[in-house]
Amino acid sequence: MNDITTYSIGELAREFDITTRSIRFYEDQGLLAPTRQGQTRLYTNKDRVRLKLILRGKRLGFSLAETKRLFDLYDMENSSVRQLHTVLELIDDKRTSLHQQLEDIKVLLVELGNLEERCRDELNDLQPSGSAQQ
Repeated sequence: MNDITTYSIGELAREFDITTRSIRFYEDQGLLAPTRQGQTRLYTNKDRVRLKLILRGKRLGFSLAETKRLFDLYDMENSSVRQLHTVLELIDDKRTSLHQQLEDIKVLLVELGNLEERCRDELNDLQPSGSAQQ
């Protein structure tokens, strides 16, 4: 008796609110490995969990290559020590990148403020003296 729960591509797409095309793309990238029954893809709970992790990783800004690296480590080793060290390394890299992006955004906001101030000053200089607000 086969007691393994399987999911169709449509069921997973609906559950995670993504397209079947996205799921096939993740399969093409080696992130998911459904079995086939004729032309029908059958996804196991392992594939479902992996899909959930792929989507979570995307929300956190991890690339598919980074996610695949973690999956490969998990598949190769019974111990999760190396995998956890890799996750911590990826988190550190992502945090550094986000801090840099935050600094870049702060600089851009200052530059936009300066440009806005110059534009307003120039606009005030160009308006007739009676209509300029001071």
